[in-house]
Amino acid sequence: MVRPYVITNGRGLEGTEKFNLITLVTAADRPRPAHLDPEKHRLLDLCGGGMLSVAEIAGHMRLPIGIVKVLLSDLSTEGYLVVRPPVPRAQLADVSLLQEVLDGLQARFG
Repeated sequence: MVRPYVITNGRGLEGTEKFNLITLVTAADRPRPAHLDPEKHRLLDLCGGGMLSVAEIAGHMRLPIGIVKVLLSDLSTEGYLVVRPPVPRAQLADVSLLQEVLDGLQARFG
């Protein structure tokens, strides 16, 4: 068993704010170097199958979210990952506008 701080070389969560639990990640289409840590190789293997959320990656790797975010940040900076931020929440439509549309449809089509 390796302590989590050993995996990240003692680094913390600074600079990982672009990753939240639902950020989607996949491996970039480029060759990977042999000098990567085993955890980074495992992460790239996992992400090679398609888009996964940060939470899914942490679950599959059985590592804390903070450690996974640091690894993702490293791989993303080096160009080995493609990151898609979560889709922002849609704003609620104006109820009065929806009612006017409904009234217009009912007046036109009965």
